[in-house]
Amino acid sequence: MRDLLGLSATDEPFVEEGRRADISRVVALWPLMIAVLAIIPAFAGITLAVVGKGGGAVSVALALSPALLCAVLPVLPARMPAFRNLSTQATNAAVAIVAAALGTSLSLGLHVGPATAAPFGTELQVALFGAALMVALVLHPIRAATLSYAAALTVTAPMMLGLGAFMAATVLVFAAPCIGVIRLARQDQKQLEGRQAERETGQLATRLVGEFEAHGSGWFWQTDRHGHLTYLSTKVARELGRLGPEPIGQRLTQVFRIDSELVDTERTLTFHLSSRTSFSDYSVRPAAENAAERWWSMSGRPVLDDLGRFQGFIGSGSDLTEKRRADAEITRLALFDGLTGLANRQRMRLSLDQTLSPGHGGRGPTGLFLLDLDRFKAVNDTLGHQTGDALLKQVAQRLQRTVGDAGLVGRLGGDEFQVVIPRENNRDTLGSLAHEVIAALSQPYFIDGSSLSIGCSVGIAISPEHGEDSETLIRNADLALYAAKADGRGVHRFFREELLAGAKTRKRLEDDLRQALAADQFHLCYQPVVSTRDEHIIGYEALLRWDHPTRGPISPGEFVPVAEECGLIETIGEWVLRTACREAANWPGGTRVAVNVSPIQFANPALPTVVTSALAASGLSPERLELEITEGVFVNESLHTEGMFATLKRLGVRLALDDFGTGYSSLGYLKKAPFDKIKIDQSFVRGAIAPGNRNAAIIKAIVTLADTLGMETTAEGVEQQDEIALIRDLGCSHIQGFVYGRPARAPEVLTQLSAQGGTAAPVGHKVSRTPRSKVLRSARLEIGEEAGEVRIRNISATGAMIDGVDFPPQAIGVDVQIELLEDQLFPATIRWADDGRAGLQFAQRFDMDRLNAPAQRPGLRRAG
Repeated sequence: MRDLLGLSATDEPFVEEGRRADISRVVALWPLMIAVLAIIPAFAGITLAVVGKGGGAVSVALALSPALLCAVLPVLPARMPAFRNLSTQATNAAVAIVAAALGTSLSLGLHVGPATAAPFGTELQVALFGAALMVALVLHPIRAATLSYAAALTVTAPMMLGLGAFMAATVLVFAAPCIGVIRLARQDQKQLEGRQAERETGQLATRLVGEFEAHGSGWFWQTDRHGHLTYLSTKVARELGRLGPEPIGQRLTQVFRIDSELVDTERTLTFHLSSRTSFSDYSVRPAAENAAERWWSMSGRPVLDDLGRFQGFIGSGSDLTEKRRADAEITRLALFDGLTGLANRQRMRLSLDQTLSPGHGGRGPTGLFLLDLDRFKAVNDTLGHQTGDALLKQVAQRLQRTVGDAGLVGRLGGDEFQVVIPRENNRDTLGSLAHEVIAALSQPYFIDGSSLSIGCSVGIAISPEHGEDSETLIRNADLALYAAKADGRGVHRFFREELLAGAKTRKRLEDDLRQALAADQFHLCYQPVVSTRDEHIIGYEALLRWDHPTRGPISPGEFVPVAEECGLIETIGEWVLRTACREAANWPGGTRVAVNVSPIQFANPALPTVVTSALAASGLSPERLELEITEGVFVNESLHTEGMFATLKRLGVRLALDDFGTGYSSLGYLKKAPFDKIKIDQSFVRGAIAPGNRNAAIIKAIVTLADTLGMETTAEGVEQQDEIALIRDLGCSHIQGFVYGRPARAPEVLTQLSAQGGTAAPVGHKVSRTPRSKVLRSARLEIGEEAGEVRIRNISATGAMIDGVDFPPQAIGVDVQIELLEDQLFPATIRWADDGRAGLQFAQRFDMDRLNAPAQRPGLRRAG
């Protein structure tokens, strides 16, 4: 009860604050109460004196003076410093005592005053009741005083009125306020506690908001109904203040503007402010012209009062600056190559799409380069990826310097690069740029004190001639790059429709190859290897042939590379090995059989097991099997290579180095690899008989080297009878070529070995033809209105040998056009066709020096 009445000490600041507020209200009204208590007796006394009742006036003054004194006397001590320092509970107790005195005095006045103031007793009684109510009103804020006042009235009433019904009624009248005061006190306590809870909640919310504004990324803002900022979080206001006028008081649209780069709606802040509609997550920037790179996300809604009247906007925001910077970095990483800084595959595709898109002003001529570095893998494998990365950086720099403003340079990955050249379709200009790129990238590189040399091949496609969309243009440029690599690398090639036809043919060939083995479409032919001493056949080389069900015979030069690319070469190679061993087991004597082994087969650790199984299944003795291995196996020379050679030699089979001098020739591996034979490539044999030709000297040197190392030698590609004597004189131990007949199937081999005691008789031309040069390049061949792609294997001033196309016998004598130089056709006639190859005779003598003459190209016109 004491807590409810404010008569006990408290540690709660909010309770103490409430008590002091109540005391202040009582103090504010106290002078009014004194005035009322002074006016009533004065008025009553004057009135009674006027009517001639001076004694009554004195009685009324005496009856009411105690109440006046009780109201006036506390005023003097209240002005003293000691009273001001009283605690609230002491002050409340003091006021309660004064209230009790006032109640007692007024009760006395109510009893005595009206009785002595006749005939104005009733009026005086009403005035006294009004004074009593005035006192109650003044004391109301302090519940203890109100209760004390009501209790004094209630207690003194029986004493003045005596016992009786009127007294009882009076007591009830004065007792009711006591009960009401107690209930009000309880209600005050609850309200005080509620206000305190609200206050604490408000303080917590304020503290949390302040913490959020000070240390978080969010902030708050508010405007009036005219759109002027009335509140803005300090950190944002301070930052905006450095860029321009103080934001508070400015219109919202004068402080912020929509970020045009990220806006995803046509509506603006002005629209929402004028239409009084909510908005959410708008990306905004400072409206000041010299604003720094700052971005915020901003949301807002209109505020209405209780009557639904618009009061302004309120909202929040968050800092987007770091997110925008992070997004920009992510975008950079997503669109640029991390190693070289060039555009990556995704950005190059986007750029090409935009260049070709009509909506971006595209559909104009566009050139596309696809570049592949030659010999880069060897650098990576031998010197490590760190050196390879440094090399790629220098390549990117050279490529950018060479292309300049003519186009956009990008790296697709690995050692593949791409260049998009807008507004350019002139073949001479693009060819000149490609030539400059190849020349620049082929210059030596200096990395960590080492000098490195690589090359570059370029495929070129032009829009709209070679495609109007990115996918088609990239595919065609890739086909042109494939052709550049096939033509010896270090060159550029434009896309031609024949390349696409060739790619489709290769795809069909791959699909057909997967069915060929199961459909028994392969067979072997055998070409004799003849001793130069006595022309005795000492063995045969097994040659794979494919009889396609619809296309007929297909050249190995056409399908073997496809088999290597699609992963079928191992399966096909095993079939060749097992078939050759089985058929050779029926040959008489010690006749050998030679089987080609691809580098892919050689790299497979299971090769010795396959060889052992083939020998065991056929019953062929190991010394009769000769495995022909090309120099390609030494490209990635490792301990595995040496181990494979050792394992195969332990099986007892013979090893022959095929196509010596045409691949990665090195004398170093001859001292480590246990070869039994070196096969001299036909490029050295052809033309060796011509006066002044150096091939004969090269053959002699190879033979001398082989004799010194205890190895046999076989000269491949001998076709003319006069070459037999030359090869014999140069010291070669064996000859292989058309001069001893075409490759034959197994039954014919048995016939050859049984006839003439196993010796071979030369056939064909007795005198060599014009010296020919071995080449390996793609060319376009036109027959009437049809065109296709072939490969030139060798060429002379009077003709060329091609492969990659099977001519029927009736094609002999047909006139054709062949592309000897880029985009230049020369007339020729088909003179022979056999086994996927054909011989062409030129209509006019061809100047061989033109093959190596550099093309004269105009200077490059830079774009822009």
